Amino acid sequence: MRLHFPNPSRSFDESSRQVLFWGYDGTIEVSFFVEASALQRLSPGMSNAEAGFLKAFDAARDKIYEVADKLYVRGGGGKGTYAYILAAEDF
Repeated sequence: MRLHFPNPSRSFDESSRQVLFWGYDGTIEVSFFVEASALQRLSPGMSNAEAGFLKAFDAARDKIYEVADKLYVRGGGGKGTYAYILAAEDF
């Protein structure tokens, strides 16, 4: 993996209905947003409340990290873009 995810923190953004988490490429912090549709694909029975989004994220954390790493590499990681959105079609 190019990215490392030493910080298990994640947060829910109510306005965009996404879960935000961070990865690191060396000392560069990279932000990722997981869309609601992606979490619903990973956890079809999840609640649409904040707790449901976070629980779905936690249950699929390894898969989410794997997809985030692939998306980062595909996007030319380290070339000026430090925020990525993971959508349902990425899974």
